[in-house]
Amino acid sequence: MTATSRTKARRVPMPEQPPEQRVGNFREVPLGYTLEQAQAEAARCLGCKKAPCREGCPVSVDIPAFVRLIADGRPAEAAACIRQTNCLPAVCGRVCPQETQCEARCVLQRRGESVAIGRLERFAADFEQAADQVYLPTTAASTGKRVAVVGAGPAGLTVAGDLALRGHEVTVFEAFHKAGGVLVYGIPEFRLPKRIVQSEVEYLERLGVRIELNQVVGQSVSVSDLLDSEGYDAVFIGVGAGLPVTMGIPGENLCGIYLANEYLTRVNLMRAYDFPAVDTPVVRGSRVCVIGGGNVAMDAARTARRLGGEQVNVLYRRTMDELPARAEEVHHAQEEGIDFRTLCAPIEYLGDDRGFVRQVRCQVMELGEPDKSGRRRPVPKPGEQILIDADLVIVAIGSGANPLLTRKTPKVALGRYGHIVANEAGATSLPGVWAGGDIVTGSATVILAMGAGRAAAQDIHAYLMEHSNRGAGDTAQPEPAAESAAA
Repeated sequence: MTATSRTKARRVPMPEQPPEQRVGNFREVPLGYTLEQAQAEAARCLGCKKAPCREGCPVSVDIPAFVRLIADGRPAEAAACIRQTNCLPAVCGRVCPQETQCEARCVLQRRGESVAIGRLERFAADFEQAADQVYLPTTAASTGKRVAVVGAGPAGLTVAGDLALRGHEVTVFEAFHKAGGVLVYGIPEFRLPKRIVQSEVEYLERLGVRIELNQVVGQSVSVSDLLDSEGYDAVFIGVGAGLPVTMGIPGENLCGIYLANEYLTRVNLMRAYDFPAVDTPVVRGSRVCVIGGGNVAMDAARTARRLGGEQVNVLYRRTMDELPARAEEVHHAQEEGIDFRTLCAPIEYLGDDRGFVRQVRCQVMELGEPDKSGRRRPVPKPGEQILIDADLVIVAIGSGANPLLTRKTPKVALGRYGHIVANEAGATSLPGVWAGGDIVTGSATVILAMGAGRAAAQDIHAYLMEHSNRGAGDTAQPEPAAESAAA
């Protein structure tokens, strides 16, 4: 294929379950490329020497190299190429916002459609699993150093994998009964099958990472204990930002109102969608209101639709132009019959005499001047309110920093909103302790958490090697940066 034909070639579409079929099941929506489809899509890549796409990747995957391997019919080698810098390729290929990162930098974007980098990453990772050809790199010789990772989410798993490859003994402490963090409790099965997460976790265990489940650091053991009593030379904190945020409006305690964290955890991690075969119940409403406009709101709305929601409304206080969710998720939601009620802000929940929610009172909004995010600020439209019927409400307006661990670690500096203050390498104010992911930045993406994990792993390794003959707390680390504005 010539350069000219590459620029003119259309992106190869990925097959999907039809909307009318998928709303009745929790199976994955996109079905993946065949080898022929993947090769055709990979052949569109121009193989740019400067590779702007790679600059847009938070974990610096060598995108032209792995895409070229797929084009040459060597997908297992492509997966091995990705794993040099990304230990979760099957996950990232499904949930990473490529359209605003690597694909946004693709040269082909200037004249048409970028290369479908995320879909090709997913294909390579799925191929190696299906063919049982998962490449296991050789780990470095043992350094004798021990690292504790708190939280088995994207940031923690990335740190664990990178440090294990460098020869350190790594133990991951996870509060839940399954590893994966938001990958298992937050993202629905139809977007990220849990078998995919489990296979990536098993890959890390094959590298030598030890995972301790049902371990709540901050309760069963403290960070100081890990350093002072348990013999760990360094600790990485990647506990995410899982503290639900409420709106503080009348009626929030009515039955049938969930915070998205609980709702999605019940359905995803605890498999409430399979009730009564499993013992986890969840309210199933026919008239559902989901509050918020991010990816979590899309996940909640699409889940409620699959659990019997006949009328599912997403209530968002701005317009569709400001909606923060990924375009693909919004598109899928609309295909599945989700309605978007924009410029609409709940101000009260109304219930029946049994204490169950029955209506949502909303203030009609209009857009004013831009706020700090650059988006126009929603302001109330005087005298205009509406009532929307609802027997299930899911609040998905964000989450904050859970203080369970940080309040037991007073030497770790916190920002205004309770997030851990860390520098660009993840170093905190407590020597021997690093942090990364949502507990530092506030709610962000999986791949950004992984990028923070990679940076921290590199810094932890340098610290351990530099102080190989000293205790973890003998030398102060660089001063952490001020709290991120994202927090």
